[in-house]
Amino acid sequence: MKAFLLTLLGLFPLFVTTTATAAGDPEAGKAKAAVCASCHGADGKALIPTYPNLAGQNQEYLVIALKAYRSKERQGGNSALMHAMAANLSDEDINNLAAYYASLK
Repeated sequence: MKAFLLTLLGLFPLFVTTTATAAGDPEAGKAKAAVCASCHGADGKALIPTYPNLAGQNQEYLVIALKAYRSKERQGGNSALMHAMAANLSDEDINNLAAYYASLK
Protein backbone atom coordinates (compact mmCIF):
# COMPACT_ATOMS: atom_id res chain seq x y z
CA MET A 1 0.00 0.00 0.00
CA LYS A 2 2.82 2.39 0.90
CA ALA A 3 4.59 1.67 -2.39
CA PHE A 4 1.35 2.32 -4.28
CA LEU A 5 0.87 5.69 -2.61
CA LEU A 6 4.47 6.67 -3.28
CA THR A 7 4.02 5.73 -6.92
CA LEU A 8 0.89 7.87 -7.17
CA LEU A 9 2.67 10.80 -5.57
CA GLY A 10 5.55 10.37 -7.99
CA LEU A 11 3.19 10.41 -10.98
CA PHE A 12 1.14 13.40 -9.78
CA PRO A 13 3.45 16.04 -11.32
CA LEU A 14 3.01 14.39 -14.74
CA PHE A 15 -0.75 14.86 -14.56
CA VAL A 16 -0.45 18.43 -13.33
CA THR A 17 2.07 19.31 -16.05
CA THR A 18 0.03 17.64 -18.79
CA THR A 19 -3.14 19.43 -17.76
CA ALA A 20 -1.33 22.76 -17.50
CA THR A 21 0.05 22.43 -21.03
CA ALA A 22 -3.42 21.74 -22.42
CA ALA A 23 -4.70 25.27 -21.73
CA GLY A 24 -5.48 27.01 -24.96
CA ASP A 25 -7.37 29.83 -26.59
CA PRO A 26 -10.52 28.57 -28.35
CA GLU A 27 -10.75 31.68 -30.56
CA ALA A 28 -7.18 31.22 -31.80
CA GLY A 29 -7.98 27.54 -32.34
CA LYS A 30 -11.05 28.42 -34.38
CA ALA A 31 -8.93 30.57 -36.68
CA LYS A 32 -6.43 27.72 -37.10
CA ALA A 33 -9.14 25.07 -37.65
CA ALA A 34 -10.10 26.09 -41.20
CA VAL A 35 -7.84 23.45 -42.72
CA CYS A 36 -9.31 20.78 -40.39
CA ALA A 37 -12.83 21.53 -41.63
CA SER A 38 -12.34 19.78 -44.96
CA CYS A 39 -12.43 16.41 -43.18
CA HIS A 40 -13.73 17.12 -39.68
CA GLY A 41 -16.41 19.65 -40.67
CA ALA A 42 -16.69 23.37 -39.96
CA ASP A 43 -18.58 22.57 -36.76
CA GLY A 44 -16.27 19.69 -35.76
CA LYS A 45 -18.70 17.07 -37.03
CA ALA A 46 -17.01 14.95 -39.67
CA LEU A 47 -18.22 15.12 -43.24
CA ILE A 48 -17.08 11.57 -43.94
CA PRO A 49 -18.48 8.85 -41.64
CA THR A 50 -15.11 7.16 -41.14
CA TYR A 51 -13.47 10.37 -39.90
CA PRO A 52 -13.78 11.24 -36.22
CA ASN A 53 -15.95 14.04 -34.91
CA LEU A 54 -13.87 16.56 -32.98
CA ALA A 55 -16.70 18.67 -31.53
CA GLY A 56 -16.94 18.17 -27.78
CA GLN A 57 -13.95 15.83 -27.71
CA ASN A 58 -11.86 15.76 -24.55
CA GLN A 59 -9.27 18.54 -24.77
CA GLU A 60 -6.43 16.56 -23.24
CA TYR A 61 -7.10 13.66 -25.61
CA LEU A 62 -6.87 16.01 -28.60
CA VAL A 63 -3.58 17.46 -27.35
CA ILE A 64 -2.09 14.00 -26.91
CA ALA A 65 -3.40 12.78 -30.28
CA LEU A 66 -2.14 15.80 -32.24
CA LYS A 67 1.29 15.63 -30.62
CA ALA A 68 1.46 11.91 -31.41
CA TYR A 69 0.57 12.61 -35.04
CA ARG A 70 3.12 15.41 -35.20
CA SER A 71 5.89 13.11 -33.92
CA LYS A 72 4.61 10.26 -36.15
CA GLU A 73 4.13 8.05 -33.10
CA ARG A 74 0.47 7.50 -33.92
CA GLN A 75 -0.02 5.06 -36.80
CA GLY A 76 -2.87 3.39 -38.64
CA GLY A 77 -5.96 4.65 -40.39
CA ASN A 78 -5.33 8.04 -41.96
CA SER A 79 -2.23 8.68 -39.90
CA ALA A 80 -0.08 9.62 -42.90
CA LEU A 81 -2.51 12.41 -43.73
CA MET A 82 -2.60 13.54 -40.10
CA HIS A 83 1.22 13.41 -39.85
CA ALA A 84 1.36 15.97 -42.65
CA MET A 85 -1.41 18.11 -41.15
CA ALA A 86 0.17 18.18 -37.68
CA ALA A 87 3.80 18.52 -38.79
CA ASN A 88 3.84 22.32 -38.70
CA LEU A 89 1.68 22.80 -35.60
CA SER A 90 3.38 24.33 -32.58
CA ASP A 91 2.46 23.29 -29.05
CA GLU A 92 0.48 26.52 -28.80
CA ASP A 93 -1.41 25.72 -32.03
CA ILE A 94 -2.24 22.25 -30.71
CA ASN A 95 -3.45 23.61 -27.38
CA ASN A 96 -5.59 26.21 -29.14
CA LEU A 97 -7.11 23.69 -31.55
CA ALA A 98 -7.86 21.30 -28.71
CA ALA A 99 -9.49 24.09 -26.67
CA TYR A 100 -11.60 25.09 -29.66
CA TYR A 101 -12.88 21.61 -30.49
CA ALA A 102 -13.47 20.78 -26.83
CA SER A 103 -15.62 23.92 -26.54
CA LEU A 104 -17.99 22.81 -29.35
CA LYS A 105 -21.10 20.79 -28.63
